[in-house]
Amino acid sequence: MTPPRARAWGRRGQTPVVRVRGRSWRRWSIAAMCCYRPGETSRLIYRPRRHRKHRGKGRDTFAWSDYRDLVVRAHIQLQAPIVLIWDNLNTHRAAGMREYAAPHDWLTIVQLPSYAPDLNPVEGVWSLLRRGPLTNTAFTDDEHLERTIRRGLRHIQLRPDLIDGCLTGTRLPLTQQPTTTRGSQ
Repeated sequence: MTPPRARAWGRRGQTPVVRVRGRSWRRWSIAAMCCYRPGETSRLIYRPRRHRKHRGKGRDTFAWSDYRDLVVRAHIQLQAPIVLIWDNLNTHRAAGMREYAAPHDWLTIVQLPSYAPDLNPVEGVWSLLRRGPLTNTAFTDDEHLERTIRRGLRHIQLRPDLIDGCLTGTRLPLTQQPTTTRGSQ
């Protein structure tokens, strides 16, 4: 719940100080997919999750099965094949995810190079979220943070031009036919 910092105004010669409460062990994870199809409106599908765990106990991020469930829901919602372009997060490369993708003809997974956030359209979504509703906000409680995250993602979701801008920022072309091979690389 520690807020991302952005610019703040202060008197000349005095560094502005934004006071917030101490760090929290509570954690939020958000998985999102930017969905593009030539000739159709771009879409954002996301799933935020609050992790309620005690220090050192349990998982505080999405598991590969959570990402699988998000992809399945996206497939049902979009009613179209999915070419999933992923960064190298360990849960994206998990054996369970590869095993799930192998028999499904509607799912193609392409891995991005080792460190290439500039090729990932979802990084643009995170940037919009951090520079927008999350900037310089000291959240009073979990519900305040959740409302702000959901409102910010919903704002992006309702603005296909913002989602298109995330793809444009990667400089990757949107082609009619995918040129990748099936399965994970």
